[in-house]
Amino acid sequence: MLNDKRTHGLWEQTAPAAPATTVLSGTVKADVVIVGGGYTGLSAALHLAESGIDAVVVEAVEVGFGGAGRNVGLVNAGMWVMPDQLVETLGPVYGERLIELLGNAPRYVFEMIDRHKIACEDVRSGTLHCGVGTAGLRELEQRAAIWQKRGAPVRLLDAAETAEKVGTRAYSASLLDLRAGTIQPLAYARGLATAALAAGARIFTGSPVLSTGRTGSQTGGCWEVRTAGGAVQADWVVVATDAYSTGPWTAIRNEQVHLPYFNLATEPLPDAMQRAILPERQGVWDTRQVLSSYRFDRQGRLVFGSVGALQGTGASVHRAWARRALARLFPQLGPIRFEQEWYGQIGMTSDNLPRFHQLGRNVIGFSGYNGRGIAPGTVLGRCLAEHIAGRLPDRDLPLPDSLTETVRGRAAREAFYDYGAQATHMVGARLPGHF
Repeated sequence: MLNDKRTHGLWEQTAPAAPATTVLSGTVKADVVIVGGGYTGLSAALHLAESGIDAVVVEAVEVGFGGAGRNVGLVNAGMWVMPDQLVETLGPVYGERLIELLGNAPRYVFEMIDRHKIACEDVRSGTLHCGVGTAGLRELEQRAAIWQKRGAPVRLLDAAETAEKVGTRAYSASLLDLRAGTIQPLAYARGLATAALAAGARIFTGSPVLSTGRTGSQTGGCWEVRTAGGAVQADWVVVATDAYSTGPWTAIRNEQVHLPYFNLATEPLPDAMQRAILPERQGVWDTRQVLSSYRFDRQGRLVFGSVGALQGTGASVHRAWARRALARLFPQLGPIRFEQEWYGQIGMTSDNLPRFHQLGRNVIGFSGYNGRGIAPGTVLGRCLAEHIAGRLPDRDLPLPDSLTETVRGRAAREAFYDYGAQATHMVGARLPGHF
């Protein structure tokens, strides 16, 4: 996108074409205007349209331009935060409500894929959270105990079982979560957009929002969301811009610290290698602080990623580390050539939990997915639609309303993540037994 192969890489190369859209021109009227064409905004638009509510999506660039089109494609249940800590942070009412919603969210994603016949390379064999060393084993034991106590279909695998599932003996254990799976993330976003259009929603791309305000009186008027070429007038505004927020809602951006994350895709591997590495096609990530993740796409490419930005000195540092790390994990691969490379930004909140904001009268949005955007974005977009339709009152929302907060020292922290990842990868995977 924008003639930059490092924004969406493999996903742009292999996704079905985006549905036809146009730039916003003139004044358009609707019941709801949704700013942002990612999972949350598109899910909200689709569910609103299916309820007979006139919804318009205004996207600055293209459908899936932000995190929705760049992530590794793991459809995970829950958040990074352990369930008990989530309840401690949000309280028993909202905490339990969010755990229930997000625990079932992958299933709903796959239901949406089936219902709307979205071609997005979905694989439903679970994910593997792999433990590195003794500390990783202890973390996974704790996670397994907490989730199993709640009845979740997760299973702790020992080192031998993990080696059989993954194809390497690098890990001390793994947590298999059968609720989860993988998708081609940009294809899923484009599929949601196609379904929303078919249901009657309208989507305008290449239309960044410049300003917003009320028309008429505060009691009798409506919202007007303005772009360079036009405006949308509506009673409701959904802000679904998340970590890529600009314009009138930079407050959403300012309460998140950007964590850069890159992915590299190999050429399609020989059949024998595909049978030896992740034979059941789970998606993987590990317990390291500077974590790694990997999975196969449908054509047999191994998609391998970690923290870092493929820009400046980082491009060569991260690329060289990835070759060393894969050689440690899977020496049977031999020389590795990467076919595609890309990166984006993960928005991290102060407590690693999402936010619900009422940014004005009838101006609402969820944000702050902390690297878990696919399933939460889908179900929270549905929640926004149900709230606007009157079926989900304030008291039943999965998160409390909160004020936006500005992270102190955000720029310094982002620079630390960027250069810290480079430093870690510069020395990583050079010693025997390390990757």
